[in-house]
Formats: sequence, structure tokens, C-alpha cells
Amino acid sequence: MDIDSIVRTATVYAIPVLFAISLHEAAHGYVARYFGDPTAANEGRLTANPLKHIDLFGTVILPLLLAIATLPPLGFAKPVPVDFSRLRNPKKQMIFVAAAGPGANFVMGLAWMALWVVLIQVFHTDPENFFIKMAEAGWMVNAAMCVFNLIPLPPLDGGRIVTGLLPMSLARPYARIERYGLFVFIGLVLAMQFGLLNGLLLRGMYAVHLVWQALIYPLQLLFS
Repeated sequence: MDIDSIVRTATVYAIPVLFAISLHEAAHGYVARYFGDPTAANEGRLTANPLKHIDLFGTVILPLLLAIATLPPLGFAKPVPVDFSRLRNPKKQMIFVAAAGPGANFVMGLAWMALWVVLIQVFHTDPENFFIKMAEAGWMVNAAMCVFNLIPLPPLDGGRIVTGLLPMSLARPYARIERYGLFVFIGLVLAMQFGLLNGLLLRGMYAVHLVWQALIYPLQLLFS
């Protein structure tokens, strides 16, 4: 891939990736505060400002490299601090705190798809237009993040959801996997690189895309 293509890819994906990751993290903090843990709020992390959440490698370099390699452009931000012991019902409510991140990505992806429909059907924008490409990148990034983060392995959100659902005798040893979180993430990225995880991710993204299409259908009818 030449330099021009890399720059175009980076430009199209920059805003979707930054906000997908930032709002994902902020959502964890908002739900944690609702259930009694103000840690993220006290540290100024309840914001959509990407500068508060950016991790140079995880937020910028990794998603760009994956997009260039035509893999789902996944990434991560600085984790929002959550003190689960301060939740009113830690084991139950950690499920909602964990699910908030993928939930935020689901809502953002739906919003990007709605923007795409408006641009195409109302303004008859050229499919090659920069904002059309950004909207497409927006729903792709958020679908990838939503599905990837629901993989049931700590420290991913899916792993924390499973931990909250398991009986305590199983939840404690399962949660200990989180201490190896960096290695889990690297292993998953390598699994994608060698095609071991791509089918699962792509099927999950396709399922999410179908749900978005169903939800956006009334908007398409309105403007058709």
C-alpha cells in the first residue's frame, strides 16, 4: 500500500476510531458512577474528549495497522478506572458496567449508519465522498469493537460479563485471567492475523449490521 493510500485510510478512520474508543470507555465510567463508583468521574474520565482516553499504540497505531492489513480495525484506550468494590452490588452490577462499552459502540454504529442513509438518500452524496467513507468506517469500527469486546475472555467486557454471571466459586478463578490481559489481547490479534478468529468476528459483525439495517429501515422508508 502506498503512502497516499495510508494517509487516506488514516484520515477516514481517525474520527470514527477516536470516538468509538473514547465513548466506549466513558460509558463504563458513567454506568459505574450510576451504581455507586465515582472513581472515573473523580479522575476526569467521564468525557468524550479523546485526549483523555488516547493510548498512542492502542488507539492510533494498532487500528491503523489492522485497517491497512484489511483486518477489523480494533484498538483500545486507556482503561477507565472502575473500583468494583464500591458498586452497591458488585457481582451483579459489574455486568452492566462491562456491557456499557459494547452498548455504546452499538449505538454509535447505528448513528453512523443513520448518517450514511441521510447523506445517500437525502443529499444524494457521491458514494466515494469523504463523509460517506467516514460513515462506512464508523459503523465498521463500532461493529468490530462491539463484537470483539464481547469475546468472553477477561479483560474484555465479555469476560467480565461472564465473571458476573458465574457462581462465585467459578467467578474468582475465571477473573484471575485478567492479570494476563495484555497477553490475551496480543493472542487475539495474532489469531486474527492468522485467520483463526476472522470468521467468528465477521459473522458477529454481519449479525450486528443486520440488526442496524432493521432498526434503520423506517428512516430509509421516510426518505425514499
